[in-house]
Amino acid sequence: MKRAAVLGAGAALALAAVAVSSAEPVAAAEDEGGALPMPDLLGKGLWRVFTALDPRTRLDVHDVGGGDRRVLWPPSWRVCTQHPAPGAARGARGRVVVGVVKKGEACPARVTAARR
Repeated sequence: MKRAAVLGAGAALALAAVAVSSAEPVAAAEDEGGALPMPDLLGKGLWRVFTALDPRTRLDVHDVGGGDRRVLWPPSWRVCTQHPAPGAARGARGRVVVGVVKKGEACPARVTAARR
């Protein structure tokens, strides 16, 4: 149990470092025009989601594999669904919802069919 707490703290520190390094370009883009295009996150690792989005974005992560598991270590998950859709306009402080499964698992058929 103690090890899980250490991993969780390490992930939080790493995310904070990435957020600080990537905040300036997004803030400049928001000041210029307001809306940012939503990147295509489907099939990518959850860790890339954190680096692709502005740190002020509210990110909701859900396990769509059917196990209702908690995501404690982002590098071991990948994205199956996302809202808003890729290319849609969104504000930097908007809400993004992603459905994830553990790496090595297939996206559920119901999710794959909904993406088409």
